[in-house]
Amino acid sequence: QVQLVESGGGLVQPGGSLRLSCTGPTSIFRSHEMHWYRQAPGKQRELVASITSGGTENYADSVKGRFTILRDNPRRMMYLQMNNLASEDTAVYYCNAGFRGPRLETIDEQWGQGTQVTVSS
Repeated sequence: QVQLVESGGGLVQPGGSLRLSCTGPTSIFRSHEMHWYRQAPGKQRELVASITSGGTENYADSVKGRFTILRDNPRRMMYLQMNNLASEDTAVYYCNAGFRGPRLETIDEQWGQGTQVTVSS
């Protein structure tokens, strides 16, 4: 198993923007649904955005209109463009990729190491 590799986190002021990146094996970008999760201190992990292998996107209500998930399969890259950031977006953000079988059982799942996003003035 090759772990996904994330980058792009950092410190940003409220209202600012940040783009997170994730890369992994070719096989993942051919077949897996990919996701961005986040976990803030003292809170449960939250699904932020997802994108299917065919490019269909879904977003948590809290980020709709502000965040955009994108995958570039030939370049083996997946991104989360985050705009109009607020303090509530502060969290460790994780790249995730999963593949389910015909009964929705998990066949493969990989995670990145996490990248810290801090929104503060």
